[in-house]
Amino acid sequence: MDDDIIETDLLIVGAGPAGAALACFLASHGRTGIMISAAPGCAETPRAHITNMAALECLRDIGLDKQCIDAAAAGHNMKHTRWCHSMAGDEYARLYSWGNDPKRQGDYDAASPCDHVDLPQTELEPILTRRAVQKGWTLRFNTSFVSFTREAADVIVSRIRDDVTGKTYRTQSRFLFGCDGARSQVIRELAIPLIKKPGQGLALNVLLKADLSHLVTNRTGNLHWVFQPEREHPAWGWACIVRMVRPWNEWMFIFLPAPGADVKADDMMASEEEYVSRAKEIIGDDSVAVEILDVSKWWINETVAEYYSDGNIFCLGDAVHRHPPFNGLGSNTCIQDAYNLAWKISHVMSGKAGPALLDTYNTERQPVGVDVITRANQGLRDHVPWMEAIGMTEPDVEKRKAVLAEFEDKGEVGRKRRQQFRKGIENTGTEFHGLGIEMNQQYRSPAVYLADEVPSEAPQLPEDAVRQRLISTFPGMRLPHAWLNTRVPGQQFSTIDIAGHGSFCLLTGPGGEAWKEAAAKVAADLAVEIKSFSIGWKEDYEDVYFDWAKRREVEEDGCVLVRPDNFVAWRSRSMIGDPKAKLEEVMKTVLCR
Repeated sequence: MDDDIIETDLLIVGAGPAGAALACFLASHGRTGIMISAAPGCAETPRAHITNMAALECLRDIGLDKQCIDAAAAGHNMKHTRWCHSMAGDEYARLYSWGNDPKRQGDYDAASPCDHVDLPQTELEPILTRRAVQKGWTLRFNTSFVSFTREAADVIVSRIRDDVTGKTYRTQSRFLFGCDGARSQVIRELAIPLIKKPGQGLALNVLLKADLSHLVTNRTGNLHWVFQPEREHPAWGWACIVRMVRPWNEWMFIFLPAPGADVKADDMMASEEEYVSRAKEIIGDDSVAVEILDVSKWWINETVAEYYSDGNIFCLGDAVHRHPPFNGLGSNTCIQDAYNLAWKISHVMSGKAGPALLDTYNTERQPVGVDVITRANQGLRDHVPWMEAIGMTEPDVEKRKAVLAEFEDKGEVGRKRRQQFRKGIENTGTEFHGLGIEMNQQYRSPAVYLADEVPSEAPQLPEDAVRQRLISTFPGMRLPHAWLNTRVPGQQFSTIDIAGHGSFCLLTGPGGEAWKEAAAKVAADLAVEIKSFSIGWKEDYEDVYFDWAKRREVEEDGCVLVRPDNFVAWRSRSMIGDPKAKLEEVMKTVLCR
């Protein structure tokens, strides 16, 4: 091993959605460093794909949303989730999905300026890594993190291996970020305990080429549950989720073994001919040519780290939360982990915030991880009722046939069976319309100022907190979106567009000029950027739809202080006697100074 040490302030281990996003967000603050990845390059298979509003808002803040949207399949391709006997055959049910339900469009429009898109990980990672490198990050693939030692509070020496040459070297950094996925070596080195619940077995991904455009003309959707109760099936191929990768010729066939089946890893593997044969059964049209691109198996986990950070070492992404893809929360949570952490690292590095601010990353994001892994696994469990209704959980094929035959009955037997199936399908709407689980994060930490709030007046989550979005300026909540315009109308923009971008933002209205003056003085005194804008009649920006007036929850002369990550730090219901003193107190508290 060479005695020379490569020095950098920031070392990111992992270049997937978490690591690459973190590099991009840090770069937006002018921070660069070294990012390493044991992989030979960006993702070869499209593991994650749903990119939701919350993640796109983060990427929008640094101007990456357009590239992502251009590379993605647009929301109309995600119109339905379907249940069918084959892609060409009988259809049993369908649900509107990912904001496409006409009855839910108002909810989605009110939630965010962004829309859901289908962006495979194979497209997302190159966008992120390219931006990071363009902004000054050094990226090294085929490079593994081995171990670290702490030589001082701000001195971390990592042993790195070049997997091409086999040689090792050392890197000294002030901060180390473990973004190295479900087999995280950083987590192992830190010995962070993992909270594990029993997994739900194995699944098999078969990536393939097949032109199914003629089959989805009137059956548009990016997720299709295909099951054939009347047939015997291989251990690995009990049911299949056909997932669109690119419309309409690249697909991921996600094969699931029967619930509760004692299926071993070897049972999940078969010959290419067997995969092609099963895929053709799932498609239901023998004229379609099938080309297998990749086969991989994965565990359905329900795991979250007890804590996300240890001193100046921070872990994020799949390293700390591991779960199935239901609700499409995976890469989205990785991106939001990074967005939460980046501004805090930058403010501490520049001396604008105290070191204790970094502790709030774990305080705020670990509970989110718990919610995410719980919801994703419940999303899978939510499918069991319809499976039972149509007989899929019966191990005996003759019993499955008997259950399926009951659907044909015109009397009470058939009526009950069809009603049970319908209720089971509707139960899965928590997966495809999970606006609440995507957007309802509530941070409680020293970086959120709650001293002026009455606890009993805190907004309560909706009864259906998975599907319904809570819109509020209560501190710790996401800044509400509202469309704004200038007095002479131009292109509309969102409240989240004028906030963020690496700085604090104070929003007020008519009569709130003293808040803007206070923001300018406090920003100068603390050497922290605080933008300030007035929204309302003949103010900086026009609230043309009156949506901000409905959502701000403060008077016109009150104010809402927004953190750089577009979460509300504090608010004042109305004008007060000494706005500068109050704002300075709040800022010092939030910045842990």
